[in-house]
Formats: sequence, C-alpha cells, structure tokens
Amino acid sequence: MIAEMRGDMPSPDTSSPDTSNTAAPASPWTLGPLGRRLFAAFAVVALASVALLAFAAIVTANRGIDTARQSDRQSVAARAAAAAAEAYGGANGWTDARLAAAQTIADAAGAALTIRDAAGRTVYSSAANSSAVYSPTASSMMGGSSMPGMGPGGMSAMNGTGPSASAAVVVAGRQVGSVRLVFAAATDAGRPISWPWVLAAALAALALALAVSWYVTRRVTRPIMRVARAAETIAAGDRSARARLSAPGELGELARSFDTMAADLDRAERSRRNLAADVAHELRTPLAALQAGLEELRDGYAKPDVEQLAALHDQTLRLGRIVGDLAELSEAESGALSLHPAAVNVNRLIEEAVAHREPQLRAAGLTVRTRLHPEPPAVFGDADRLHQALGNLLSNAARYCRPGDAVTISTAQEADGVRIDVTDTGPGIAPDELPRIFDRFWRGSAGRAVGGTGIGLAVVKELIVAHGGAIAVVSELGHGTRFTIRLPQPHGAHANRGHSGRPADRRSTVSGSLGRS
Repeated sequence: MIAEMRGDMPSPDTSSPDTSNTAAPASPWTLGPLGRRLFAAFAVVALASVALLAFAAIVTANRGIDTARQSDRQSVAARAAAAAAEAYGGANGWTDARLAAAQTIADAAGAALTIRDAAGRTVYSSAANSSAVYSPTASSMMGGSSMPGMGPGGMSAMNGTGPSASAAVVVAGRQVGSVRLVFAAATDAGRPISWPWVLAAALAALALALAVSWYVTRRVTRPIMRVARAAETIAAGDRSARARLSAPGELGELARSFDTMAADLDRAERSRRNLAADVAHELRTPLAALQAGLEELRDGYAKPDVEQLAALHDQTLRLGRIVGDLAELSEAESGALSLHPAAVNVNRLIEEAVAHREPQLRAAGLTVRTRLHPEPPAVFGDADRLHQALGNLLSNAARYCRPGDAVTISTAQEADGVRIDVTDTGPGIAPDELPRIFDRFWRGSAGRAVGGTGIGLAVVKELIVAHGGAIAVVSELGHGTRFTIRLPQPHGAHANRGHSGRPADRRSTVSGSLGRS
C-alpha cells in the first residue's frame, strides 16, 4: 500500500531553492548590550579582587618586615642581657659591674640601653649617662669608655619613643634584672622596594583578568548575538537564515534548537504556500467541470437529463470531499477534534470498515483478508473516528495497489494495548519518501498519476494520536507496505469475545471508488 504522497507542484511560491544562509558574523570586538553588562560585571569583580589581593599583599609585606625587625631587636636585647649577666657575675652585683660590652651592643644597634635590677630600679641608662656630666664613677662602670650611649643611633633613641625590646638578665638560673633597648625609629627602606613589585603584579593580574573576562563575555554572548541576528533576518522575511555555530553546553544547544526551529518554520512556510497551490489545483478540476457543464446547460448545448445532472453532482461531491478533508485535518491538528469515547470492539470495527469500502476495493481488483484475534480486543475510543482512520487506509490501498494485489488486516493483543496491521503486496514506497508520508498534501513520485488531496494519511495520524495511540509504516519497494496502529487498552478490557478458538480468516475480492484521502 503506497501512502499518499504529494508531488512537487509548479508554483511561483515554491520555486525558491531550499538554502540556509548563515547570519552575518559580527566584528570580533563588538559587544552588544548584554555583552557590555557582562564585561562590566566581570571587570568590577576582577578589579575588586585584584585590589583586595594587592592590599592583602602590602599588609602582609609590612607585617613581615615589622616582624623581622622586631625579631632582630629581640635578638639584640638577648645579647645585651647576656653581656649584662656576664658583667653582673664578674662583679658579684650591679655596683661594680662593667657594662661596656652591653652598651657596645646597644650602640651597634643604634639603641638606648636601660638596665634595671630585680626590684625594678634603674642601675644603668645610656640616656642618663649621655646627658650627665662625665664622672670617674661612670667612667669606671663603662670600662673607661667615654660618652656612653653615644654610639651610632644612640642619640636618636634617647627620647625613648622608638620601638623597644626587653630581655631578662639571668645569672645562675636566677633573674637579677632586665635589659630594655629603645631603638631609633625604623626606616622604610624595605617597603618602597616591595610595593612596586606588588603593584606591578596587581596590574598584571588585572590585565589578565580583563582579557579573560573579555574572552568569556564574547564566548557567552556570541551565540546569543548570532541567534538574535538570525531571528531578525527571519522576521524581515528571509526564512533561510540560520545561526549555524558550534558552542559548548547550553549555548550550543540553543543555537542548534534555533536552527531546527527555523528549518521547521521554513518548511511550514513553504507548506503554507504550497497549500494554496495544492488546494487551487484540487479545486480547479471539479470547478472547471461544473462551470463547463452549467454553461452547456445554459447555452442549450446539453439537455438537463439525469446523466448530465449526475455528472455535475459528482463534481460537487468531489468539492465537498476536499473541503471536508481540509476541515477534518484542521480540527485534528488544532486539537479541536471532538471525540465520543466508548468501548469499541476492534474486530467488529474492522469488519464494518471493510464492508463500507467494499465497492471501492472491488473496483480496484484487490483481495482482502482479515485475520482477527480469537478473543475480540476492545479499546476505549470514538468508533466513528477509528472507522474513518481505517477507511482512509483502505482507500489509500485501493488507490495505489495494482489489480490482483492483496490487502491483509490483522489484530493482535499486546501487553499495553491492541495492534492493528494493514499489510498489502503493492509496489511499496521509496525509502526517501517514507519519512514524509504523514505530511499533509505530500504526494511522492507515485502520487502524481493518482488523484487525491494528499490529506488522508495526515488525518489518519492525527486521529490515532488523538486516541493516545501511534501509527508507523514499514515498506520495501516491490514487496508491499505495512501500516501498524497501536491503540491503548484499558486494563482487563475485552468486549464481545469471539466463540472461535482460532483466528478468523475471511477472504474476499472487493474494491470500489476513491475513498477519503
């Protein structure tokens, strides 16, 4: 059984080639409004991050320098305390202790030295000694050194406002006093060296972040811009525009989905334009015949006898069939198809459909066999609509099969429903035409020599889908075609079970005039 297929109709609306233009690429430096906002957001985040990291680096560097300096000061204080402990041990007390070594260590570090005994009394202060009049006692405590506390940096630490470090003076495991060093104000010699490097690294990181932000922004917005331009082109009337780009993840899926939608839209637009040509072509013949017959009657060239009036009536019936097919297809595709579901005996439905199409099938010289399930399966559906779907398939067989071919209709019970197979031994359908046989107004190479609107199979599919079922077709050139309908069945539904224990095999030679197509 060859499905109804629509041949290409010569029409100015369908002569344009099926091309797919790619939307014009934008400049690689162009950013749309969304791209500019994304880039600005990325730039703000990058700038804030780099500024925060630079601030943290500077603070960390300053603290590191301060910690290192304080560690050095503490080391100097510990050495000064060790020297003071040695002097204390040599003099058996602070009175005759010679503290020149401790003062030398303090002078070398540029610090003012203060030594206190265990009770917290000051026993030596380089600041006091440097401001006092020189005396032999001070000279003897300093070991003969003149002007104690006046070493390098000593005068700058005399006011006691600089950083300090303290250490305990321990002799024989007993703390006998403490040493406190007040250093000159620290210079920032290390800081100017570290800051330029930190700032340079921050600027380099900012530049890299901005470059990456630009790349990511372009990567994200380019598919969207391409899709937007393609949509604008299609809206302007060029249905061949496509985005045609490869992008990762959801953006690539968006572009592919858009191209698929655009192709469907282009195909629908061409189908719409073809519809006008097809309908005009189908209506032209009966209208021309009606016009010619009526003009003959009007001008007296023909008598208004039964034969003439019957011919005109046949043309009106053909017009009505075409209009009815269009109305049914429109209802089915728009979801406005009215169904009156009830329990339907599938075997009885098939027998009635075959009997109804018997004149048409007999005229085509076809042999029809029915192999029905022994326990008549039932479905819940609209008997009239299902009868119409089966009738369209039988009419399709009558139109395309050759005299002497056979058509077999069989039913089978499945786990989730009922299967109906309509198989013929006709010439078959070309493989490249199979995917389109359920398209409305589609008539392939074999359909050009056969009448019909190319609507019948589209109506069949919509009717079956409206019942929650599915229809499929398998065909091989020269070996026939099989249409398979699957309808859902309510659980445990079996209506009007047959009394025979084996499938019924009914054979007849039947045919008739063109049916619904």
